Amino acid sequence: MKKSPVILLQLSNFASALGNSIVMITIPWLILERTDSPAFAGLVAAVSALPAILVSPIGGWMVDHLGRRAVSIGADLLSSLSVAAFPIVAAIFGLSNTSILLIAVVGAVFDPAGYTARKTLLSDVAKKSGIELDRLNGIHEGFMGVSWIFGPAIGAGLISTVGSINSFWAAAILFVIAALAIAFLRVGDLGQESKDAATESGEQVDLRLRAGIKTLWNDKLLRTLSIALLILAAVYLPTEAIVLPTFFESANNPSGLGLVISTLAAGSAIGSFGYGWISKQIQRKTLMRCIMLGSALSIIPMAFLPPLPLLMAAGFFLGLSWGPYSPLVNSLVQQRIPAHLQGRVFGIQTAVFYVAPPLGMVLAGLSVERYGVSVTYAFLAAVLSITSVLVLLTKSLRSNF
Repeated sequence: MKKSPVILLQLSNFASALGNSIVMITIPWLILERTDSPAFAGLVAAVSALPAILVSPIGGWMVDHLGRRAVSIGADLLSSLSVAAFPIVAAIFGLSNTSILLIAVVGAVFDPAGYTARKTLLSDVAKKSGIELDRLNGIHEGFMGVSWIFGPAIGAGLISTVGSINSFWAAAILFVIAALAIAFLRVGDLGQESKDAATESGEQVDLRLRAGIKTLWNDKLLRTLSIALLILAAVYLPTEAIVLPTFFESANNPSGLGLVISTLAAGSAIGSFGYGWISKQIQRKTLMRCIMLGSALSIIPMAFLPPLPLLMAAGFFLGLSWGPYSPLVNSLVQQRIPAHLQGRVFGIQTAVFYVAPPLGMVLAGLSVERYGVSVTYAFLAAVLSITSVLVLLTKSLRSNF
């Protein structure tokens, strides 16, 4: 079946992202339930993000050297074991603040490699299935968005029914499903083909990790977009990991948190799925303007923490504005970077995504405890809006790309 590679890759993508979305809502809820400390929740979120800064580039290097499928399968199986450690440790030893922190950190080590491997597999699947790469990038990021529609709601439902500890079993099973889907995937490896072609032509192939860093830095457009992602992630991620969970936990309303994050994901999924069509209608620089301005304008009303329906509506438009960003960047990497370097470049971009958020999460947690949710959210929204506008003024984003 010609489309089976697309189905298998997206099954893996969806299952892994669904597992992560459940874990993302369950861990802070578990911490707030046991400690009632937004600062500690912020600390755990920040410290558990630190391994990805180091591991993501290594994971990208492994993708380019060990193969895309092998890294994807191994990462998801190890993620399953790390998630299952929460209920296992709770049953045998009991969970303490230290054990929660350690398990969260260990679990964060494996996911970036799987995420990177699946991104590099997109080119292989597009070639095997005969699907346009822009369209497949949109589908891939769209299914990830769909997982965040259902994941938080499922996580909230599990917390309400079986409790936060037992909720982790669902995520562990989903990671196993993700690994099995890639195990059945049969496609070529454009990374290896590119490496072989370069060697045969007499080109010296640089196998070192720093080759990916150099390649990304020398591409001015990708460098600008990566720096923009670093700043925006540092400002935005604390709102989902700290600010909103604290707001809804204080109201004893886990379903409200799930609904807001789900509507955010719904907008993001629609924006991502539409990327393949949008990319044919307007120039990429115009699309980037829409992404940045739409995100800035959408988060402002959210910062006022209006009634739930209005908060959900603003979240939807924020997700809709941001949705095309990831498939656009995926397409740029795939078109501008040699296939045998894509794992390292994607890995570095993933690391960039994790660099600044830890500090943002710690500061957000401290700010929430001292100044409250409303003040903290307003400040973060202001910084995100200003940054989005400033990004549009950079020279590389004003040129055609």
